[in-house]
Amino acid sequence: MDQKKLMTWGILGFFALILLIVLSSATFITIDSGERGVLFRPFDGLEKERVFAPGFHVVAPWNTMYVYEVREQQLEEQMEVLSSNGLNISLDVTVRIRPNFGQVPLLHENFSKDYIERLVRPEIRSSVRQIIGKFTPEELYSTKRDEVQTLITEELANTLAANYVDLRAILIRDIELPDKVRTAIEEKLEAEQASLKYEYILTREKQEAERRLIEAQAKADANRILAASLSDNILRDKGIEATLELAKSPNSKVVVVGDSGNGGLPLILGGGN
Repeated sequence: MDQKKLMTWGILGFFALILLIVLSSATFITIDSGERGVLFRPFDGLEKERVFAPGFHVVAPWNTMYVYEVREQQLEEQMEVLSSNGLNISLDVTVRIRPNFGQVPLLHENFSKDYIERLVRPEIRSSVRQIIGKFTPEELYSTKRDEVQTLITEELANTLAANYVDLRAILIRDIELPDKVRTAIEEKLEAEQASLKYEYILTREKQEAERRLIEAQAKADANRILAASLSDNILRDKGIEATLELAKSPNSKVVVVGDSGNGGLPLILGGGN
């Protein structure tokens, strides 16, 4: 009985020793907020179905924990690209990205922790060159800049999403053209603005002339209608009404002059007190 107990204690002691060795050589890892962990087991391979969240983790010495920064990161790119007519254009581009939280193991399997250099930067350059090559320098400098930025965003977002990275934003900070090209574009834009201003002035003057013509025509029509409506009878009646109003004045004397048979009107000869 004593031998069995001794054997049992010996076995327990052996396992305790193994456990102590394992724990003493184990790796203690703390994953911070804004990070995620990916575990690789030499005997089982990469653990694809599990993403290790922030916190304290104990990792066996033969396993490896890869910790990924999943906070948003900002990349700056300076590029030389060709426009649709073959001119060199310099661009400064800012891109904000982050790994897809739930797909960090797949990102690690395909690109490792160096995914920015292996995946993101090459795709940025490819998308920018592809989109910029569809536009002329004039369009990039003036009217199409927002459209170019939108197209690059759509192109790059789709590519990165298919490779487990989220595109948060892209911004074209600066577009530099060759000096001669920029000067020619600016002169052309100034000429177009001057032409538009001249057209505006002509249109305004034409509208004002039309307004005056319409106003004069309206007055002429009104006078013609009024003249047509003033018959002799109406004029005589109006004269009588005016004479009667004058006759009511205490400072006036009424003298009737004229041939009533011929439609003559009375005259008022006024006199003071």
